[in-house]
Amino acid sequence: MAKLTKAQAKAHQQACDLLEKDILNDDEKWFVLENWQESAKHINTIAGAFFTPVGLARDLAIEVNGRRVIDLCAGIGALSFFCSAPWKATEVVCVELNPEYAAVGRKIVPEARWVVGSVFDLPSDIGAFDFAIGNPPFGATPRKERGPRYRGSEFELHVIDVASDLADFGVFIVPQMTAGFKYSGCPNGGWPETHKNGFGNGYVERPTDVHDRLFSRTGIRLGPSCGIDTSTYDKDWHGVSVRTEIVTIDFIEARAARQPAQTNMFEVAA
Repeated sequence: MAKLTKAQAKAHQQACDLLEKDILNDDEKWFVLENWQESAKHINTIAGAFFTPVGLARDLAIEVNGRRVIDLCAGIGALSFFCSAPWKATEVVCVELNPEYAAVGRKIVPEARWVVGSVFDLPSDIGAFDFAIGNPPFGATPRKERGPRYRGSEFELHVIDVASDLADFGVFIVPQMTAGFKYSGCPNGGWPETHKNGFGNGYVERPTDVHDRLFSRTGIRLGPSCGIDTSTYDKDWHGVSVRTEIVTIDFIEARAARQPAQTNMFEVAA
């Protein structure tokens, strides 16, 4: 458990007091999202659980336009809070392993279906989605399960592998080193050779062996966002400062690219 400053501890307690209410208004939900500290009772560095800064969660929602959305490793529901706005998704499913996080999340996104359990062991009736979203634990986070195809150490890529069987498209927050490109924190692209994606500034592709292995086993390619610079929120994470990217994935394309043809992990044999 991390040591909180007096100001952080006071705000966390105020958030806990708000959570005693049966129903929160949007301002109260926003306050909880900003001030409920995941490290107050848990050693979040072990689980790799760092909640998405509110501003970054709001920006990620720009990339999500499906009506049915699944949030993998949902935490307390920051991503789903913005993706379930009236003009956004009509049905949201949140999957979170930690029951205390899920209990808070039910107050933040009460309209969502909350599944308490592992993203690697989902209910067989979970269904299909337009979009999968997530801010999974990063890196070589301890785990007992793995994605259906990916075999590397990056936890976030195992979660994205699972998502590729669930949804048509994906939007995820990953470390910049995992993204395979650099955009955030790079003014005007910041690199001598940049690629234009039609929006915002240029980005530079930096694929590695990890991305080659990811594509060869899963058909998944990680693409850039519409121009969201996550470096704006580097210092807004609780207990850590990390450079990330928002990646977008066409899972329909990924499934078509898998060679040889592979079985969907949720497909039931006839």
